Amino acid sequence: MQPNCLSLALSGGGARGIAHLGVLAALDELGLPVGALAGASSGAIVSTFYAAGMAPREVLRLLQATSIPRLTRPVFGSQGLLGLDAVGQLLERHLGVGLRFEDLRLPLTLVATDLEAGESVYFSEGPLLLPLLGSAAVPIVYRPIEYQGRQLVDGGLLNNLPVEPLLPLGAPIVGVHCNPINREGRVPNLRRVVERTLQIALSANVATRKTQCALLLEPPELRQYRPLDFRKANELFEIGYRHTLSRAAELRALLAGN
Repeated sequence: MQPNCLSLALSGGGARGIAHLGVLAALDELGLPVGALAGASSGAIVSTFYAAGMAPREVLRLLQATSIPRLTRPVFGSQGLLGLDAVGQLLERHLGVGLRFEDLRLPLTLVATDLEAGESVYFSEGPLLLPLLGSAAVPIVYRPIEYQGRQLVDGGLLNNLPVEPLLPLGAPIVGVHCNPINREGRVPNLRRVVERTLQIALSANVATRKTQCALLLEPPELRQYRPLDFRKANELFEIGYRHTLSRAAELRALLAGN
């Protein structure tokens, strides 16, 4: 890892994970180097693109040019309603077939949940695609990803702010949490109940991990957005971007004191 740089832990949060792109764009603009990343769920996807060398605004344009509903085809099986085959094809098209962690320009760790063992699993070497899909496979909604004899689902279930892989590196850890709970939000129907349940579950495991970060970025405006608000990508990007710029002095202080 590069000296005098930041380590980033990126949470999951569905469409709100687009705010991560704004955070990364602001860090690049401020000239604050990132030396390593760890991600869960949507944070895993964003961190993979960034670690592979794709500029955050380029990833935003890619997302806006993509029909999200067409990426998920129904799979009415016993383990989930939707498949991630089309998502995998999209990632391979833009990141390359057979991409490995060792091919990335920055060290990256992805966290997924082993559904059968009930434990977090960390991936930082070898083939990248299946661990990435596993990290983003929301249970019930998506089929588990079979990899290395495991049934992998969303990494955020047990660890939605994966600081653990970054702690041994010694660099200041910046946690980016895009899953704040709107405590005044209403749950008028079953869909909102499911969304709210998942959000609470994902948020429950981050409290202690937040304290392990040298700095936490958690834009409060994200409370007003839902996990499926992909059509509001520009707004979500700008929220992450503006929030990070507003914390520029604190971020620079982390590197100055490192």
